[in-house]
Amino acid sequence: MRIDKYLWCVRYYKTRSIATEACKKGHITVNGQEAKPSRDVFPSDKITLRKDQINYVLTVLDIPENRVGAKLVDIYRKDETPAEAFEHLEMLRLSKEHYRAKGQGRPTKKDRRDIDDYVTDDDFYDATE
Repeated sequence: MRIDKYLWCVRYYKTRSIATEACKKGHITVNGQEAKPSRDVFPSDKITLRKDQINYVLTVLDIPENRVGAKLVDIYRKDETPAEAFEHLEMLRLSKEHYRAKGQGRPTKKDRRDIDDYVTDDDFYDATE
């Protein structure tokens, strides 16, 4: 089975064309070699793919006939992704929140109304003169 089709079948990519693009960009390797979308995959192959800043490591256990349900994915692959990769992603999310807390961007409608209530029209004109 083709690598792009396999990754689509085991639900790592939502569409086959997205899996094909990932292969073309060099995000997928099979047994340490960069894979083209048409490369065949066999049981016991090691696949490494980079998606959402995580390097997933998979071992092919079996080849599915077609796309499988989420509960059946573990029959066809063994996920050997280290736990540190997921912890690193969580740290990235937390570090982004550190610099800019959620809701601290542009004022919301409620914030704007509160500002308007605080600053009346008479105060505004007195301050500018």
